[in-house]
Amino acid sequence: MRFPIVNRTSAPARLAVGVGGAVAVAVLAAACASGSSSSTGAAAPGSAASGSAGASSAMVIKTASASGDTFLTDGSGRAVYMWAKDTGGKSACSGACAGAWPPVTTTGSPTASGSAQASDLSTIARSDGTKQVTYDGHPLYYFAGDSGPGMASGQGSDNFGAKWWLVAPSGSDVTAAVSSFTAGGGSGSSSAPSAPAPASSSAGGGWS
Repeated sequence: MRFPIVNRTSAPARLAVGVGGAVAVAVLAAACASGSSSSTGAAAPGSAASGSAGASSAMVIKTASASGDTFLTDGSGRAVYMWAKDTGGKSACSGACAGAWPPVTTTGSPTASGSAQASDLSTIARSDGTKQVTYDGHPLYYFAGDSGPGMASGQGSDNFGAKWWLVAPSGSDVTAAVSSFTAGGGSGSSSAPSAPAPASSSAGGGWS
């Protein structure tokens, strides 16, 4: 008697096929998981970068001393000034004036360090949409003629028709003769621009 031929697959072969199928399923699942996690993680660095950028642009106002007087500087030790022509907490300095005396601006809330008082810090909106830092109601400015931290060559100038003074922690003007000082270290964002060419007398007054 002849028996029908049965196609028998050996046990090792069946095992190999089963394992291969399982491996293929595992690889496919991993690829899907990897694709979804990469798309989720792509947004996170952008969010973190935005947050840190916003934090780093907040202006720090601190203090330095010279000739027996204490006055305000920015976080890097650059002198900041008030202008006698400003009234009512508003800035009267724009155009050529703002080129020579750039406003101290911030994109976050300004913070105080040293003897500066946080309660005296605020901001006003300028016509170009930037936020200018104020102290005790006085808009603050840099002097483009200062080469960097530790310089106060704008002190006592009557450039553009009114006096420019360093600012005491009390909010009053400092009228002592100060041309340089030791700039203390510290953190903070300093957005002071580089010095432009001197303003001409026709623009409202030369350097003084």
